[in-house]
Amino acid sequence: METIRTDLAIEAHEMCSKEKAEKNRLSGIDVEEYSEGGVSVTVIEVKNKTGEKILGKPVGKYITIEAPQLKFSNEVYEKTCMEISKQIKRLCSIDESTKTLVVGLGNKIITPDALGPQVVSRLMVTNHIKTHMKDLLDDSYSSVCAIIPGVLGTTGIETTDIIKGVADKIKPQLIIAVDALASRSIGRISTTIQISDTGINPGSGVENKRDGISKETVGVKVIAIGVPTVVDAATIAFDSIDMAAEDSENFGEFSDSEKRNIIYRALTKNVGNMMVTPKDIDLVIERAAKTVANGINLALHKDLSLEEIESYVG
Repeated sequence: METIRTDLAIEAHEMCSKEKAEKNRLSGIDVEEYSEGGVSVTVIEVKNKTGEKILGKPVGKYITIEAPQLKFSNEVYEKTCMEISKQIKRLCSIDESTKTLVVGLGNKIITPDALGPQVVSRLMVTNHIKTHMKDLLDDSYSSVCAIIPGVLGTTGIETTDIIKGVADKIKPQLIIAVDALASRSIGRISTTIQISDTGINPGSGVENKRDGISKETVGVKVIAIGVPTVVDAATIAFDSIDMAAEDSENFGEFSDSEKRNIIYRALTKNVGNMMVTPKDIDLVIERAAKTVANGINLALHKDLSLEEIESYVG
């Protein structure tokens, strides 16, 4: 059977919960949820191999921040930035002595894949100042450096090898890797941020898997941050047909997996494996990149307000 493609742990959990009809009680998986000011947070912790097998995700924490009004409300934008900062600090210890390498994954000339590079362009990068002009910055600032390693087709080098080479040279205590993700729901495009402490596999959402970026492969703790920017066309077709056929007794006789296989075979035959993105993807990426970047800035530079950060990075 063709499975639904998603990089989001919350969607994998929703599908598993639906199949097992026991939400929040999947073996080896703990779930914490709360909501405030238009922003909801779901923390999924995969605790052991049993949970790993059920969810299809490595042992670790997966934090999902959902802000449906992120594109329209400045208040929600500010709350989301603060929540990203809070959750990054929840996963690691950061102070003025911490050196962080932020990696902007993706292809900057392909808009739906340009989240990582655009986030890096909005960061408060301070490593060079902390190294050579220490008196210019007080202890509110930690040491931050950043790279945009590009993609294998452009560089001819595995992204993991580039990151490991840089990390071996500059010796950061933390790596934050930012990448675009795939979702199973069009409603989560640009309104959902996933933060995890398990690393990341660049390109996995569009079935272009590269070597994983994790502590095991690069030798440094890795926090992965992603925003979904694409959805599988087969998933959209399935959801649309299922909604339109709710009252159809004949169509209702098929199971979800049977419906999905019918749709997948039809789409594959006619258009191939297509990923879909919103028509306003330029604005989507710009808003998402600004939100993620300033959430990272708030986490890495203590005692600075969002207003101060925005005046620095523009």
